[in-house]
Amino acid sequence: MELLETTVMKLLHGEALDENYELCDFTLADQNEACVAKGVTPIGPSDYVPVTKSTVTYIVLVVLVNSDDEVLMMQEAKSTCAGQWYLPAGRVEPGENLHDAVKRECLEETGLEMELVTLLSVEAASKAWFRFIFTGNVTGGCLKTPAQADSESLQAKWIKNISEVTLRSNDIIPLIECGRAFHNVAKKNKTQNDWHHNLLPVIKPHKKLLLRLLICARQKTSAKLYVLMSEKTQAHFPLCEINHNRNLHSTLRKFMTEIFGADVALHKPHGVLSIEHCGQPEGSNDGLCLSLLVTFQKTLEDVFPIGKYSWMAVSTECAKLIALRTIRNMTVPLKVIC
Repeated sequence: MELLETTVMKLLHGEALDENYELCDFTLADQNEACVAKGVTPIGPSDYVPVTKSTVTYIVLVVLVNSDDEVLMMQEAKSTCAGQWYLPAGRVEPGENLHDAVKRECLEETGLEMELVTLLSVEAASKAWFRFIFTGNVTGGCLKTPAQADSESLQAKWIKNISEVTLRSNDIIPLIECGRAFHNVAKKNKTQNDWHHNLLPVIKPHKKLLLRLLICARQKTSAKLYVLMSEKTQAHFPLCEINHNRNLHSTLRKFMTEIFGADVALHKPHGVLSIEHCGQPEGSNDGLCLSLLVTFQKTLEDVFPIGKYSWMAVSTECAKLIALRTIRNMTVPLKVIC
């Protein structure tokens, strides 16, 4: 149990785990074989490899809020949306990690240097598209003026009321609201139960797009909390390769069905616990691993894993920490764009 709890705690703290693709329980090849067995034609190759800006797209975006509750925004220079306003954002370049990418985009588009504090949310869509929304603090630089306009942006401003400017897209409105809410919680020095701890991607190389699950259920007879472990090769949390041609909900649904069967009980994905990504060396480690917390509404007695999976109990203290993460804002939200 000690080793199990150490691993659970690392995951709850957003740390990298010593796991790799070789421990994957449900690869793209496995998924395609399952499709063929059902008479369904697979929609993607089994040997897919993520390559930044080629077969996988990573977007970074930052919501910076100052002491006056103003949001840092930039005015677009691109011909398709010139003059419209947006949050500092852009694509991750080959060989770049997420930390460096968001700092670079902020500097290029606003003239300001920043330090990262935490992820606010993660968005995912089919065709291997991911967007990572960060927040942080300004540490230096000078706000870009119209005289410094270039191909990156026309200018940057701190804006209080975003309804006073023309937005490139309204998709940033809830992101701004989330950023302001986070900073208001931090400003009021509320307790740790009001928001998840500061979480940033861990720099760890991956060759594939992976989804790791911390699946939990409570036993009715003892009230103990159990977590699901895979017994393939060595004990580890269930690990699945993400199908880049489907949305993440589809991958999760198929993986849960693979683990528990077609009649899998009602379960809830709460949010992201950790992200592992590196991007170096360029072209060979452009994958990532998302760790997601999932809980069953039914008790352990009504949930039956198939084959190589088994339930393992955790201590009362560990169970309390996991339960805490099921509260709103206690994990990084994952939005799946269909």
